[in-house]
Amino acid sequence: MRIVIAIGGNALLERGQRPDADVQRANAVRAVDALAPLAAEHEIVITHGNGPQVGMLALQSAADASLHVPYPFDVLGAQTQGMIGYWLLQALQNALPGRQVAALLDQTLVSAVDPAFTDPTKFVGPVYQEQTARQYAEERGWTVAADGTGWRRVVPSPQPQRVVETRTIRQLLFDRTVVVCAGGGGIPVVRDEDGRLRGVEAVVDKDMATAVLAESLDADALLLLTDVPAVLRGFGGAAPAPISRATPAELRREKFPAGSMGPKVDAVCRFVELTGGVAAIGALDDAAAILAGKAGTVVTPAGDYPLGPGTR
Repeated sequence: MRIVIAIGGNALLERGQRPDADVQRANAVRAVDALAPLAAEHEIVITHGNGPQVGMLALQSAADASLHVPYPFDVLGAQTQGMIGYWLLQALQNALPGRQVAALLDQTLVSAVDPAFTDPTKFVGPVYQEQTARQYAEERGWTVAADGTGWRRVVPSPQPQRVVETRTIRQLLFDRTVVVCAGGGGIPVVRDEDGRLRGVEAVVDKDMATAVLAESLDADALLLLTDVPAVLRGFGGAAPAPISRATPAELRREKFPAGSMGPKVDAVCRFVELTGGVAAIGALDDAAAILAGKAGTVVTPAGDYPLGPGTR
C-alpha cells in the first residue's frame, strides 16, 4: 500500500515539555519506532506539524535585537522543516538500515486572496495563561485565542492548493524511498502574475496539506496521528464517546474545534470523498493498529473497514 502519514506537532513536543533539542529528538525516535513496522511493509510518506516549533522560533526572532524585522513565517516554516526533518530522517535511517530515506524542503501553493489572511485560526507557539496571552497580543500585535484551557497565538492558515514538489516526491516513491516532506503543511507560497513563486506570512494546516498531497500521490490510505486515541462524538458535552468507524457524512454532522480537531476531520473527509480510499485519525503509538482497523477513528465511504466488517 501507499500510505501518507501525518504526525502532529504536539506529538513531537508534548504539552508541558521544554522545547529542548534532546527532548524533541527523543520524541522523533519514538514516533519512528511507531512507524517503522509500516515502513518495512509499505510505501510511506511522512509529514509533520510544526505549531510549537514555529511559534518558538517566531519568539526568538522577535526578540533578536540584531534583526531589523523578525523573520517571516515562510522562512520560519522552512527552518522547522530542516530541524524536524533532520531528526526524523536520522531516526528512520537508524530504524530501517539499508532503506533509502529523504527529508525534503518543499512549498505549498495557496491563493493570495484566501479569506484566511483576514481571519487567523492556526495555533502556533506555547500555551499561555489568558492574561499573558492578551498582554502579548497588545505588545506584539498578535491575534490570540483560547486553545482548550490555555491561550495561544493564532496566524492565517490559507487552504493548500498543491504541494509544489509533488512530482519529486512521486519519483522518490518510485525509487522505494521513504519520504519526509510537507513539514508544517509546507512553506506557504503564492504565484504572482509573472508565474514566479514567493513566500507569504502564514502557516498552512498540516493535515489539509497532507490530504491534498495524499490525493495527488494516489495514496491508498491517509493516517493523521496525534496525541488523542480517537475522534469523540459529542465533543465538549457531558458524555463524549470515541468514534471507531464513520462515513464522511457522519463525521461532518459533528461539531469540532476549528483550530485543532476540525481541520483533521475536514482532511480525512475530503480524502475519502475524493478518492474512495481509507483515512483515519488516532494516536501515534497506535499507528499499526489503526491501519489494521483495530484502533482510532477509521473513515471510509461506507463506514466499514475494507479488510473486514466494522461496527460504529
